[in-house]
Amino acid sequence: MLTNVAAVLLNGAHPFELGVVCEVFGLDRSDEGLPVYDFAVASAEGPNLETHVPGLTVSTPYGLDRLEEADLIVVPAGSDYMGRTYPPELLDALVRGADRGAKVLSVCSGVFVLGAAGLLDGRRCAVHWRHAETLATRHPLAKVEPDVLYVDEDPVITSAGTASGIDACLHIVRKEQGPEVANSIARRMVVPPHRDGGQAQYIERPLPRSQCDTVGEVLVWMERHLSEEVTVEQLAARAHMSPRTFARRFQQETGTTPYRWVLRQRVLLAQELLEGTDGTMDFIADRTGFGTAAALRHQFVRALGTTPHAYRRTFRGSQAA
Repeated sequence: MLTNVAAVLLNGAHPFELGVVCEVFGLDRSDEGLPVYDFAVASAEGPNLETHVPGLTVSTPYGLDRLEEADLIVVPAGSDYMGRTYPPELLDALVRGADRGAKVLSVCSGVFVLGAAGLLDGRRCAVHWRHAETLATRHPLAKVEPDVLYVDEDPVITSAGTASGIDACLHIVRKEQGPEVANSIARRMVVPPHRDGGQAQYIERPLPRSQCDTVGEVLVWMERHLSEEVTVEQLAARAHMSPRTFARRFQQETGTTPYRWVLRQRVLLAQELLEGTDGTMDFIADRTGFGTAAALRHQFVRALGTTPHAYRRTFRGSQAA
């Protein structure tokens, strides 16, 4: 059973990510018949810790020995966690916890602490999309998944950005104590008990044209004609190349194929229309070149892990149709 939870901090800890953990596990909700956790904030670097907010400090009487009795150890995010070293005593405590069956959860950049402890080796893991490449470079044995909100590789659970920490905490509650408990906590927090999709729907991917020396003009034309069906032969003719040469140059300069490039730009345009207009799904499908609402939905789910309707609700809220 999940009864004892400890969040462990280093200097530079982010208060919001700590607050997420405190909100889920640190409040007494027994008046609603919900479980009460034995929750504590522990320090890996002395009783007084600086946060990344100037003038805001955290004081706690608990040290690393508090982790030895925890069913769940949480490592919230912190500043410069990507480039710093960590106390060996902390890394050893995390490994001991996982070895004895405690769950170890990271929120955002806290995953780098887990990586330093060797807990990511051979495991799938989540991280904020901005840090995915750095994590993969620093810990090549980790299987980094940059598009997901969280990953459960029991006993190691990793979450992506700030709000993903809420998702991961509620997932653990749901898994250990059932959906009714998780749903009740989510209602108190006024958050969804489960979010559709993954990080892909929050990532901005601007068009990289700076290195497209020979196909740059064709890219501009393709972007302006996304609703049209064009062949590689037609695009090659516009670039004054043979289809084989054009396909090779396109791959070299964009890192993908013409088909995949067009597909991605159509999804991006659909995102813009869903956020900024009241157009119907049929209208958006026609405008983006998907043809039908069913095709739009299929490709949107494949690319972003959520439906067009859910995406519109997420980014337009009460304005969504």
